[in-house]
Amino acid sequence: MTSQTCLIVGAGFSGAVLARELATDPGWEVQVVDERPHLAGNCHTERDAATGVMLHRYGPHTFHTSREDVWAYIQQFGRMMPFINRIKASTERGVFGLPINLHTINQFFGKRFSPAQARAFLATLGDARIETPRNFEEQALKLLGRELYEAFFRGYTIKQWGVEPTELPASILQRLPVRFNYDDNYYHCRYQGIPEHGYTHIIERLLDHPRIRVHTATRHEPGAAGGFAHVFYTGPLDGYFGHRFGRLGYRTVSFERIETSEPDFQGNAIINYPELAVPHTRIHEHKHFTPWETHERTVAFREFSTETQPHLQPYYPKRLAADKALLQQYRALAEKEAGVSFLGRLGTYRYLDMDKVIGEALDFAQTFRRCLHEGTPPPVFPNREG
Repeated sequence: MTSQTCLIVGAGFSGAVLARELATDPGWEVQVVDERPHLAGNCHTERDAATGVMLHRYGPHTFHTSREDVWAYIQQFGRMMPFINRIKASTERGVFGLPINLHTINQFFGKRFSPAQARAFLATLGDARIETPRNFEEQALKLLGRELYEAFFRGYTIKQWGVEPTELPASILQRLPVRFNYDDNYYHCRYQGIPEHGYTHIIERLLDHPRIRVHTATRHEPGAAGGFAHVFYTGPLDGYFGHRFGRLGYRTVSFERIETSEPDFQGNAIINYPELAVPHTRIHEHKHFTPWETHERTVAFREFSTETQPHLQPYYPKRLAADKALLQQYRALAEKEAGVSFLGRLGTYRYLDMDKVIGEALDFAQTFRRCLHEGTPPPVFPNREG
């Protein structure tokens, strides 16, 4: 094996983009391994045998970004079709649009507010006694008041994260906007869409290069990477070190298929169920993710969130205080690893959307090349934060 062969562990977006970028350099050969029997990680898509609908096998994924270079890059490998994610929330008071917008406020309170009136009204609902929110709940109460918080966020948050909202950082809610117009586009990004032929098709094309070899259903054992000039690891950071200090906290999701003879089950791609009395967090109906297709039948799934056990696939890093302390221990170990870099959501233990993963992989590939040219060691992580 030559000194110019690198190993990439993980065939999701992070690993696939990095593989493609390195393979464009004639001096590199790339091997990609993934322990699952398919490509694309949690973005894996495939046709449902019963209905022909394109399924997001591990839950809904809508591509959105404001980085023009990322949008241009991804379209080299697959046509992105227009898709706007318009999420609804089913509550005991009715079905409402999310994120909270002028229509949500007027419908929920039975008003006809103008934008200025709605803004002033919401200010009267917030808890003015909370000066600096210390957690998710206080941020919600300060921003929205008790009624909107209870209706849309408290129950959903408990089901999604498995903890009381008082245990979560206030920054989580800061990412969820309140709009004082009728814009119900869930993402405020310049570019949005879904691949015409699914995400797995894009990953396949990314990895379709003469200097890339791919092995699925192949588990990588850390320490068994002799002969590779460099290893890029996109799996769980704590797993790389055999969970030496304990396991980082993750939430995982499971899905219950809904069998129906109706051609349209709920009329929307995603409907959230914020109430604690309802065990699932949301229902997604996948035919609505491909409005350019026509299907006589439909398929939908109830989604449930649970704590990640050793045999389950990790989805969402919890990043509670104890997790962040544990993360620093693993990052310190990683910094001592020679010839290994850690990338992606699992490798860096951060919540990253697809566009952030792609953008970071593109940026890291450039950094890696520059380090080689300068004769300096490449970074262990693409980010400095813990």
